[in-house]
Amino acid sequence: MNKLRLGIIGNGYLGDIIAGAWKDGLLPEYELVGIVGRTKEKTDALAEKSGCSSCTGIDELLELKPDYIAEAASGDSVRDMAEKILANGCNLIVLSIGAFADKEFYERVKATAVKHNTRVYIASGAVGGFDVLRTVSLMGEAKAGIETRKGPESLMDTPLFEGHLMTDKESTMVFDGNAKEAIGLLPAKVNVAVASSLATVGPDKTRVNIHSVPGMIGDDHKITAEIEGVKAVVDIYSSTSAIAGWSVVAVLQNIVSPIVF
Repeated sequence: MNKLRLGIIGNGYLGDIIAGAWKDGLLPEYELVGIVGRTKEKTDALAEKSGCSSCTGIDELLELKPDYIAEAASGDSVRDMAEKILANGCNLIVLSIGAFADKEFYERVKATAVKHNTRVYIASGAVGGFDVLRTVSLMGEAKAGIETRKGPESLMDTPLFEGHLMTDKESTMVFDGNAKEAIGLLPAKVNVAVASSLATVGPDKTRVNIHSVPGMIGDDHKITAEIEGVKAVVDIYSSTSAIAGWSVVAVLQNIVSPIVF
């Protein structure tokens, strides 16, 4: 059987996890054909380590005719490349789900996928349980919410950071709003909120609370979807972003597996 052709957008930590999983034999049904990233030196290095082509842009990667492209870069990359990828007959796996907080863009991407018979796979990133969250939301008029806890250092260089957070002794709520507002303030830090909201009641209706916790390393996300008589709670802590990269590997395995989880 011919192998599926795989490309990667992103030459950083998460892209390295995906490429490494392929090189280690965890994705035997795929051939890694190319990687594209913002910096040529890093892209060249990862491509050489992985034994595939280093591409200077998305057009060069698409020339390699990938069946799937895994995005592990940024929301800007998704906004710039998603429609072109889908229109070229290639399926897309997305980690930077925050790009889909823009409803107009989200609908354009869906329409492009339908028109060209391609698909967008939303990777679970640092969370999971999308199946049960979506199931509860289908059962009735659901309420959904996300409570995120982070160390104050991770909020530096964002609109939510204040100097006192570094010396506070107690947890401080720094944001209370919806998922769309959260991604507007923290475009690279709350993809979880948008992913979970798309699986439930949408970015405008999903409540998000973000807490700064003194001394905390990593993130803890507690996601709730609830209707009368049923309540689903997904609570995941991760000290690094590695779980996000591995979630793409899980999607790629599920695509070709005879048993789908």
